[in-house]
Amino acid sequence: MAVLNELGLIGTINDDDTVDLAVESSDSDDEDAVKIAKKKKKNKKQTEEFNTSFVFANEKDLHAAFSVDYGLKIQQKRQDETSLDEKIAKARKKIKRENKDEDVESEDEEMEEDISSDEEMMTDTVRTKEKRKKKQRKKKQDDESEEEQEKIEFSECIDTFDDRVSFHDMNISRPLMKGLAAMNFEKPTPIQGATIPVALLGKDLCACAVTGSGKTVAFMLPILERLLYKPKQDAVTRVIVIVPTRELAIQVFTVAKQLARYTHIQITLSTGGLDLKAQEAALRLNPDIVIATPGRLLDHLQNSPSFGLHGIEILVLDEADRMLDEYFAEQMKEVIRQCSRTRQTMLFSATMTEEVKDLAAVSLRNPVKIFVNESTDVALGLRQEFVRIRPNREGDREAIVAALVSRTFRDQCIVFIQTKKQAHRMHIILGLLGVNVGELHGNLSQAQRLETLKKFKAGEVDVLLATDLAARGLDIQGVKTVINFTMPNTTKHYVHRVGRTARAGRKGRSVTLVGEQERKVLKEIVKQAKAPLKTRIVPQEVITKYRDRIGRLEKEVAKIEEQEKEERELRATENHMNKAQNLINAEGEAAPKRGWFQTHKERKDEKETLRLGKFSGTGTNKKMAKEKKTSEDRVLHEISKSQLFSTKSIKKSFRPQKLRVHYDDDETSGQSKKKNKGQKRKSAFDRELTDTGKSAVKKFRAGPSYQERKEMGMKKRSMGNQKNSFGKKKKR
Repeated sequence: MAVLNELGLIGTINDDDTVDLAVESSDSDDEDAVKIAKKKKKNKKQTEEFNTSFVFANEKDLHAAFSVDYGLKIQQKRQDETSLDEKIAKARKKIKRENKDEDVESEDEEMEEDISSDEEMMTDTVRTKEKRKKKQRKKKQDDESEEEQEKIEFSECIDTFDDRVSFHDMNISRPLMKGLAAMNFEKPTPIQGATIPVALLGKDLCACAVTGSGKTVAFMLPILERLLYKPKQDAVTRVIVIVPTRELAIQVFTVAKQLARYTHIQITLSTGGLDLKAQEAALRLNPDIVIATPGRLLDHLQNSPSFGLHGIEILVLDEADRMLDEYFAEQMKEVIRQCSRTRQTMLFSATMTEEVKDLAAVSLRNPVKIFVNESTDVALGLRQEFVRIRPNREGDREAIVAALVSRTFRDQCIVFIQTKKQAHRMHIILGLLGVNVGELHGNLSQAQRLETLKKFKAGEVDVLLATDLAARGLDIQGVKTVINFTMPNTTKHYVHRVGRTARAGRKGRSVTLVGEQERKVLKEIVKQAKAPLKTRIVPQEVITKYRDRIGRLEKEVAKIEEQEKEERELRATENHMNKAQNLINAEGEAAPKRGWFQTHKERKDEKETLRLGKFSGTGTNKKMAKEKKTSEDRVLHEISKSQLFSTKSIKKSFRPQKLRVHYDDDETSGQSKKKNKGQKRKSAFDRELTDTGKSAVKKFRAGPSYQERKEMGMKKRSMGNQKNSFGKKKKR
């Protein structure tokens, strides 16, 4: 023991050792000692934490008071952000806890049992919607008039295919046949059987088929077949596939990689939301195929010196009607202008618009028209149902969707909503009602969008709330039901939305909520439908009960939205501090800004012209924004936005079309010139504007650049300068 004491250690007490006992004290003395110790500890803590030299920040210079380290400490002290699903789960636990504290748990359970039993007993009524014969006659007349108004002259039109043709009959190479076998492709679909032989010949084509018919393999298989015989000396990017959305680009990239798994063809993905530096490094290697969205592609063209489109041999526009509308118009003109003029161009879409026809008439050389199905056809296995919304009942849409999802369509269901804000609100409401939901729209980061899609495909999410972002080309297996919160803008948007189900010969169902203001689009859908439509009637008692339940959850919805607002502000503050820290570390040298083919003012003006309009209560008017919105106000906002979009598209369709001259071949064009030999000869400028023959189209297929068109509009030059901006004068 002595040795241990010398070393400062405490040994084990044996039975023979004597232990000195402490002096006994009364309980009152112990209590007084404890109080004195606590008081001393409290005073010590106060003196240590309080800084006598503390001064408020506004009493000093703002620049001197700024401290990045202090801001980072505050960020670390704040609570960690939680996901929306965690907030919803926490709110549901809080509601259950409040019910227990109020000792009404048994009453609530009885009420829930009554509601569930009533809902099980009350089933929706489904009736067949009959078509009138007059409407069928009118439809035939409309179809005949549309055929007469067709102004595009195709070198060949294909609307049939041979059912007996297989991939072996198309002389597909063995590596690609192995890839098809690994993907369980036994025989080609109609669009594949009609497209692949034509695409292998290197011809330009304009293909239209119902969504879900296999258009991705239809254009990717002939591309890979031709690239197997490419020269192997130099690495050159030969194929560009442009798609409108990031999710569709990832899907096309996945299909292409699966087809080319047994080949040495290099494929690269270039979309927004993914690592920019990694994409630049991949493009520097000049891959054979680049699958991209237009915005990110233009970014690389402007800021990556080693990447260009001058050696492009094949250009593919998937969902061409979306790629060529006014939202992508300037970007696509710039991309097409930079492409090689001796390329093969392929346009694919489920619907065909005037923009696609204009491009096919001007930019394609002797195009082949492949229309396996009509542009407004839906899948044959689709069962179309409609729920009528009575006047002054627009606010019941949230309750109807909640009833449909909770009672009938509980899994593998996609709900399409017009706006991102309403989709987010429905996520909160359905989550509080106990439905396993996820959302997919443009306000989410790319990682969140991919994670939601992954969970929905894996069955971890039962209901997917999405905007039109998910309406284009996404192939999600097993989707049983598509629900439209409001009627889509046009029938073409409707075809794309309901095309997410009943794909590849499977069966599916679509349920669309239709109000009085949306009946015009419904009439067009009824005219074009080949199978009888259904009318679904949800019992009013069920709608009332779900509406009351949503009303009781409004406080929790507001709390969750307020928490998300605070987290967004904190993230914005943190981003500003990180930028400031990066500038300090870089000694004030900011990274060079990335270029764009438009100036900031031009992009801003373009967005302003493309805006649908200002809506009351959306933040433009502070008084309206502070007022509490009802469910009817939110739905009317959705409908008004949809109607403005459809009105804009109708006005665009009534614009005067471009005048064109079509020659069947070089011989007929020569004959027409001989006939008009005695007439007065037109000027070269007039011929360039009206001549769309083979040589003229080849020379001017890309058209002037954006900068040239801008200079033409801003500056009034002489006729000679205008000729030089479009091209040199033809030699006589």
